[in-house]
Amino acid sequence: MGKVFGYPEFDENGEKILTTYDNDYKDMLMDIRVFKLTQGQTKEFLKPTEEMAVLLLKGKLKYSWNGQEKEVYRKDVFTDGLYALHVCKNTKVVVTADSDAEILVQCTDNEKEFEAKFYDPENTPWIYSCKDKFGGTAKRRVSTAFDYETAPYSNMVLGEVLNDPGNWSGYIPHTHPQPETYYFLFDRPEGFGASFVGDEVFKSVDGSFSAIPGGKVHPQSCAPGFQMYTCWMIRHLPGNPWTDRIDDERYTWMYDHKFN
Repeated sequence: MGKVFGYPEFDENGEKILTTYDNDYKDMLMDIRVFKLTQGQTKEFLKPTEEMAVLLLKGKLKYSWNGQEKEVYRKDVFTDGLYALHVCKNTKVVVTADSDAEILVQCTDNEKEFEAKFYDPENTPWIYSCKDKFGGTAKRRVSTAFDYETAPYSNMVLGEVLNDPGNWSGYIPHTHPQPETYYFLFDRPEGFGASFVGDEVFKSVDGSFSAIPGGKVHPQSCAPGFQMYTCWMIRHLPGNPWTDRIDDERYTWMYDHKFN
């Protein structure tokens, strides 16, 4: 089994590699990278055999694809909602940074062809999860760009979570057979949390990531005083797409428990 947590850095070209098909995190079955762009920089992506999602993390960006253009601005992931473009194989995507910017690019093999779709805060709103459960300690905002229900042609899932300070996400502890990758950002550079992968626990910090193998429970917590952002990405398995979580039965009693 490969590694399950990483602390990557940007290289001299502004590229941060999380998972690939042949690195220590190949069990994720996805190629996931983060790019730092300087104002005026243009970057082109074209994947002959892979579908691709290009998510804006911060900055002002112009997307160009299939003769279409979209200019968007996201101050940061804690202030503004989700902007992402999802395309099938052989679709050229050009991004131009109108300010310093960061993007996350998620790819996986997919032979299907489908129409490109652009996601924004209007069609992908934040929704509070667990607002009235577990004494409010797992309340978080969730935004799902696409999953099997809304994009059955895709082999991926893409979404975002915002933890309130001191709160948990991925709660109650649960599993699913499909691999999942979390990319963490914090609203302050000294922010931190705890990332559980099965019986192992890691310190999540700004720019770190968790590579969760199928079948491992994976709750997350955020230290008081900080907001934690998680980009969550799941890879469907052939003939077994992710559609729901499997709660760990040791903790299901919490659903009916009245917390003070």
